[in-house]
Amino acid sequence: MLLAIDAGNTNVTAGLFNGGRIVTRWRLRTVHERTPDEWGIQFRTLFELENRSLQEVDGVAAASVVPPLESTLTAMARRYFGVDPFWINGATETGLSILYDNPREVGADRIVNAVAALGKYGGPCIVVDLGTAITFDAVSARAEYLGGVICPGIGISIAGLFQKTARLPMVDFRDPGRLIGTNTVASMQSGLYYGLIAMIDGIVEKMAAELGPGTRIVATGGQAGLITAASKWVKTADEDLTLEGLYRIWEMNRRP
Repeated sequence: MLLAIDAGNTNVTAGLFNGGRIVTRWRLRTVHERTPDEWGIQFRTLFELENRSLQEVDGVAAASVVPPLESTLTAMARRYFGVDPFWINGATETGLSILYDNPREVGADRIVNAVAALGKYGGPCIVVDLGTAITFDAVSARAEYLGGVICPGIGISIAGLFQKTARLPMVDFRDPGRLIGTNTVASMQSGLYYGLIAMIDGIVEKMAAELGPGTRIVATGGQAGLITAASKWVKTADEDLTLEGLYRIWEMNRRP
């Protein structure tokens, strides 16, 4: 079995693959101070809840945008799973030609998403990843990672409104049901929800025009389903896209 780990700024998402099929997934908070043993104990607990053993894992594939977590998760994988994790970065063989000015600047999660989207949906394609930052990644039909767009994420926008204003409350991100709010909370939720969708649709429309007819568009991340419910352009939500990309790249690089 393969344990795939995507370490993001807000969450660490993990999935367990058996024969190319994801059998379970977990979403954990990103805690920089957690030790290798604390991560290991948490994974052992999660495995036990699924009636599985750590010894079933024969490989760990990982991507991270949080450099301090890499050494911690590496130590955890060695001690609790008995393997060295396979870390994915801009130098990893992925089948993509990365056309960024400096390929090493591309976040590992963006590379993984691009590989999964191209393999699963074909190209050209656009991946919208709703994480701490919202990223838009463009991949050509010739398996070229062309680049993309980075915008503030949902949580950042909500926190900014709350922290930088004197009287606005903290709200959750949801579809308010109508555009024109009749109270402060509903007005903020409307601005966040419909403003975000308008931004996403505007960027995706322009990117799709550059990529040409037949461009596939897929969203991933925790809020992807809320976006596809109202977006004009983004109609496919794929919760496991990043984890599936990790599996694909691991299979591509594993030694006989």
